[in-house]
Amino acid sequence: MQEIPVYLFTGFMDSGKTTLIKETLFENDFGGDNRTVIIVCEDGDEEYDEAKLNTINAKVVMIEEQEDFTTETLQKIQETYKPEQIFVEYNGTWDIATLLETKMPDGWVIVQSLATVDATTFEMYLANMRAMIMEQLFKADVVIFNRCDDNTPKGKFRRAVKAQNRPAQIVYERADGTIDESADEELPFDINADVIDITDADYAIWYMDAQDNPKKYDGKKIKFLALVYNPEKMSRKGMFVPGRFAMTCCVEDVQFLGFKCKYPKSEEIGHKSWINITAEVHVEFAKEYRGKGPVLYPVSIEPAEKPEDELVYFS
Repeated sequence: MQEIPVYLFTGFMDSGKTTLIKETLFENDFGGDNRTVIIVCEDGDEEYDEAKLNTINAKVVMIEEQEDFTTETLQKIQETYKPEQIFVEYNGTWDIATLLETKMPDGWVIVQSLATVDATTFEMYLANMRAMIMEQLFKADVVIFNRCDDNTPKGKFRRAVKAQNRPAQIVYERADGTIDESADEELPFDINADVIDITDADYAIWYMDAQDNPKKYDGKKIKFLALVYNPEKMSRKGMFVPGRFAMTCCVEDVQFLGFKCKYPKSEEIGHKSWINITAEVHVEFAKEYRGKGPVLYPVSIEPAEKPEDELVYFS
């Protein structure tokens, strides 16, 4: 059976999903003359011109209620239109689980998931509806922040997304449609210091930057307060993981962030103890990373007191 590619578009209402789909079809000439079905699950301010869609062999099919987004409905679309490619414009207020758990008709293959975000309202949603907006982004291959300008806090946005969706590619698009390729923001610590001192406030920022850009830290020395993960099975292998528990928005999303640390005397480091560690970072293959990543080699380890607030935060 010939595979039929499915492209998913998620994001809150008025975040730019319809505009992105139209640009993809008309400006980028995506798919040539292939029969295209656009499954639309919400009415936004931007509309499709069905006469114009006819010129590229594309049709719009509405699914207006979440309970109608079913395998049976999708199968009926397949039988009626026999599409060669499918775009799904999902409703930003529906549970993302409905989309991910609905069995697709035979031959339908999800090849890419894109999420759009209005940069002018994202901070407001983060403050008031964080769980709901992040649900639309956590499975996206690409997250597109549109309507960006010079004041857009790109670093903050990037951290919010990466905390939930590490592999996502993030794109910043300015109001005129051009792509903003400038750096996210300056790091809040001196990357060129003899020893990079990572405070609790900066730990989550450092962790994500080191994970995304490990070569930046290759050969560098870093220092931070750490909680030790060192169960007996790990310590016997001459390694442990110093890290911190980090919270994005609520207790349910707390996660432990730490890098592998090779240390011949790891059996002397108590599991769940607190230490001040200074270590040199080497970028090397580790099976735990399923590839290359930062591996720490201690220069010094000193016992430390448990901090008043054990958590660090994505900000």
